[in-house]
Amino acid sequence: MQQDLLPFEKIKRKILIRKKSVSSSKFGCDPNNRPVKELINYGVVNIDKPSGPTSHQVSAYVQKILDISKSGHSGTLDPGVTGVLPIALGRATKIVQTLLKAGKEYVGLMHIHKEIPEHEIYNVCNEFVGKIMQMPPIKSSVKRQLRPRQVYYFDIAEINGKDVLFRVGCEAGTYIRKLVHDIGQKLSCGAHMAELRRTRAGPFNEGTNLVTLQDLTDAFYYYEQGNEKYLQYCIQPIEKAVEHLPKIYVLDSAVDSLCHGANLNVPGISKLESGIIAEDIVAVMTLKGELICYGAAKLGSEEMLGEKGLAVKTEKVFMLPGTYPKIEKADYEKQVQLK
Repeated sequence: MQQDLLPFEKIKRKILIRKKSVSSSKFGCDPNNRPVKELINYGVVNIDKPSGPTSHQVSAYVQKILDISKSGHSGTLDPGVTGVLPIALGRATKIVQTLLKAGKEYVGLMHIHKEIPEHEIYNVCNEFVGKIMQMPPIKSSVKRQLRPRQVYYFDIAEINGKDVLFRVGCEAGTYIRKLVHDIGQKLSCGAHMAELRRTRAGPFNEGTNLVTLQDLTDAFYYYEQGNEKYLQYCIQPIEKAVEHLPKIYVLDSAVDSLCHGANLNVPGISKLESGIIAEDIVAVMTLKGELICYGAAKLGSEEMLGEKGLAVKTEKVFMLPGTYPKIEKADYEKQVQLK
């Protein structure tokens, strides 16, 4: 069976070259070679949330384990729900804003309140794929009013009497407990969610270095003893958190001004991914693949191949000023020619 995909996974992007360039080896570094000491305050941990604590409590546990002052999680899970909970560390915390809006996937167990023919269960569940209108539950962080949500897929893995094992991919902000309740209403018998586990949150899933709080605790202990390899496995570069975003790669000469919050203009672009549409949230990267910032695209991909124009309005900056030197364009082009 073909694996169900979240929206960002369905888009096949190509690299479009605007201006060939090379990046100086003197500045920045490949994100995969970032020192562990830096990752602790500038990385992401894909935590396997246990049943019991809130998402906020899990984030606080991570802070305590790593002895850092700030962290942030990528979307609330109810205390009883387990699974994928990316936690951004230190100055990487702002990246969770891009993950909050990313698609999610869950595996759950729905208990139907009376025996229903299997074909009827399948038919009703299929009615909840696509655009649905959902009323948030009474205990929720948003205003209680009907709002549209997208359910990308709802696959039934097994039906055993009144229990239905399912997998659902959906837009961020979809309440699965309420979805199950609504399916029960449609079946005219009622249903409730018996168990739920999140298996994907944007680019993070159960296969991307998912670790428990105990794993992280042990890894940090070994790190303090001089063995970095376990912590290096646990903490991923911040760039992992923007894998679902379209990307624009800039010349070294454009990096420092972006670090100071400047917008990206077309002349600073070296290459970019196809399929960008104006107002898309895009990640702006160095030619080494380091995240500089993210922002709203103001032109489409083809227009960014031109000679002028505002390409991206910067929203959040992550790279520290001075990581790359301020270089005048003419001087930079001369350096590249000498190479």
